[in-house]
Amino acid sequence: MAATPRLDFALDTYECIVLYPGPSGRALPDETVQRLQAEHIQHMQALQRRGIVLVDGSVDGPAREPDPPIGFGLARTGSVDDVRSVMEADPAVQAGLYRVEVLTFLCPAGSLEFPLVKAQS
Repeated sequence: MAATPRLDFALDTYECIVLYPGPSGRALPDETVQRLQAEHIQHMQALQRRGIVLVDGSVDGPAREPDPPIGFGLARTGSVDDVRSVMEADPAVQAGLYRVEVLTFLCPAGSLEFPLVKAQS
């Protein structure tokens, strides 16, 4: 990872979840895709209830590459590896419908709020 530049303000650190179409997605029958999408949503909702994922959703827009991102989320556990592990346990990722990358996301401290997370507490 590149060194963090010297800044005159504090940074908050999150784990950025990026979901892409997986290697098996186009070959799976429609009914399997629908079942896996439902299981994916249940998995993500469970991660939110557990306080692992703060926010997640779909990405929609013009594609610049053959397999653009289709989903995005933020977690705040302090461990990219831990978030990658729970995301790789997603049934849709395991089946190859989706593939996931988890990166570190830095932003000015206090610049993001997650009111739905607060409401669940």
